[in-house]
Amino acid sequence: MIGEMRDLETAKIAVQSALTGHLVLSTLHTNDAAGGVTRLLDMGLEEYLLASTVNGILAQRLVRKLCNQCKQPFIAGEEIIADRKLRRFQPEGDITLHHAVGCSACGGLGYRGRMAIIEFLVMTDGIRRLVMNHAEAGIIQKQAMDEGMLTMHDDGMQKVLQGITTLEEVLRVTTEN
Repeated sequence: MIGEMRDLETAKIAVQSALTGHLVLSTLHTNDAAGGVTRLLDMGLEEYLLASTVNGILAQRLVRKLCNQCKQPFIAGEEIIADRKLRRFQPEGDITLHHAVGCSACGGLGYRGRMAIIEFLVMTDGIRRLVMNHAEAGIIQKQAMDEGMLTMHDDGMQKVLQGITTLEEVLRVTTEN
């Protein structure tokens, strides 16, 4: 386990450990999983080392969970459905969203607890080729999505439709609007 990787020296320690067969876990400040690749390259880590030692990059944000005692369901209007492209997740029928109301159980906030919304970029052969060519984060992200990666935004939207959190909460913490 390595703390936050902020410089090339720390990144090289992680790579050397990974090359000797150790599973290395660390943190890195970026906006998304694909940004982790470009951040490590920007630090000066050589692309062939990055491509051969990284198995995956997990990005996460915390969202507040709706209080189960007072959350209030409502049927989303067509404008919200179209604007937020919610039909990707539920092609048919009414789409139920929830408001945070507030009660004594949640201290009047409408939320109780937190949970992660995540995206996990797996270092596939396609991603490795992009790393070797110093591709931009957006291109790496598109490739990962084409290969099935769910973005933090989309993971959050699924949790919205499950009634776990609100649309506003996911939009507050994700950069994709």
